[in-house]
Amino acid sequence: MKSSFDAVMIGAGHNTLAAALHLSAKGWRVGVFEGAATAGGAVKTGEYTLPGFRHDWAAMNLSLFAGSAFFKQYGAELQRHGCAFVPVARPFASSFPDGSWCGVSTDRAETMANLARLSQDDAATWARLCDGFGDEAPHLFGLLGSPMRMRALGYFIFKMLRAKGVAGTLDMGRFLLASPRAWLDETFASPRTKAMLGAWGMHLDYAPDIAGGAIFPYLEGMAGQAFGMVLGQGGADTIINALVAAIRARGGVVECDAPVARVLREGDRVTGVELADGRRVMAGRAVIAGVAPQNLSRLTGAVTPAFDKGLAAFRHAPGTMMIHLALSDLPEWRAGAALRGYAYVHIAPSLDKMARTYSQASAGLLPDEPILVVGQPTVVDATRAPAGKHTLWVQVRMAPGVIAGDAKGQIGARDWDGAAGPFAERVLDILEAHAPGTRAKIIGQSVVTPVQLQAENPNLVGGDQVCGSHHLGQHFLFRPMRGHADGSTPLAGLHMTGAAVWPGAGTGANPGYLLAQRLAGA
Repeated sequence: MKSSFDAVMIGAGHNTLAAALHLSAKGWRVGVFEGAATAGGAVKTGEYTLPGFRHDWAAMNLSLFAGSAFFKQYGAELQRHGCAFVPVARPFASSFPDGSWCGVSTDRAETMANLARLSQDDAATWARLCDGFGDEAPHLFGLLGSPMRMRALGYFIFKMLRAKGVAGTLDMGRFLLASPRAWLDETFASPRTKAMLGAWGMHLDYAPDIAGGAIFPYLEGMAGQAFGMVLGQGGADTIINALVAAIRARGGVVECDAPVARVLREGDRVTGVELADGRRVMAGRAVIAGVAPQNLSRLTGAVTPAFDKGLAAFRHAPGTMMIHLALSDLPEWRAGAALRGYAYVHIAPSLDKMARTYSQASAGLLPDEPILVVGQPTVVDATRAPAGKHTLWVQVRMAPGVIAGDAKGQIGARDWDGAAGPFAERVLDILEAHAPGTRAKIIGQSVVTPVQLQAENPNLVGGDQVCGSHHLGQHFLFRPMRGHADGSTPLAGLHMTGAAVWPGAGTGANPGYLLAQRLAGA
């Protein structure tokens, strides 16, 4: 049995869905085929603990999507199909072992008062950075939203030279190459200020001493101050449900439980895909693969030696483990009730501990003191839990996909079936130390290991939620490899998208949108 489309999408992550919607709007007939039971990839929501408690499976923060060029163009359409956001005025904070804390809110005076408790100099520095953010943001967001081709990059550098001069451009280049620790050390005085901001580097595989990571603590800090954060009303899947509905309304097809078995080829040109059930789906213009690089070669077979080598060499970040909790009440943070008002609370005590955790997980060890991102979505969105109850979203950074040992010497299991329970208890011990009594409030719990993350979504190799390291050798012009940062491949008609393609991970949908614009001519 055959069917045909102008474009066939492999996978229904938010990037392939964004590409499908844009191409549909340009008159293309699109078909999206997803192996899982639901669309969304790492962006989905479900009742993983108890009925009525809605938990975001992996991604929770939708700020990049809400602020994206894609949403600017299609936001009204998506809202008509049910997409709804909840603004967050207090996006993130950090809790420290001695009971102190610091947080960023959209109220500048409030943030500066928080920082001043740690360091008056840091409060003054924050004011200076905020005052300058309006001048720096267009350059940084322009770079991160630009097609990564030599012509586009050259034009970006030309504009920066005109705006900032040679010295300013060189300073920007130095900043883009700096590690989080290097920038934080030369900018702030308090170790806790540095830790609060440095925790953001861990989200994108940038431990404190990894070159190229300084931009993330800076942007997350400044964007949190300027714009806050955005969550999906009722769950992160609000964007997925709306994308699917919009595509179908435009005549496109989105089919789940439909894994793709292989890409069909005639020599060096792709013609469509074959599904696992034997159906052939033909593509008149393009096949767009939203898959991790190592999974693409399994679908295509050998392409060219250089391209095949690049796919095989693509490196993944250490994994993560998710713990979803249904609670009778929010945690009582030892640092004070103010922390109950923040969407994210990082438990990342110092840059040194972050570096140690990253090193341990990279070596295959269960970290002795993993970094925690504790999400409290019901602080701003009561629809995610029954009245008076709450959900907690605990992202454990980092956790090895393959266990070689335990850094603390207490867990003997070398597989996640045996290690999940005791490692989750280690995580809850850390949470309990910062928020005593939390264990007693747990009425439902679901632990999702790196192995389970990959089983549910093959793009999350080893539990890597960012679908590939963003270190400099695999970023910018080199994501996923030199010559293919625009999603192109040596096979005519075959294109890549998703977090493994420039500009990389996050919910902004830029990889899919940039590709669709290139294919459609605008």
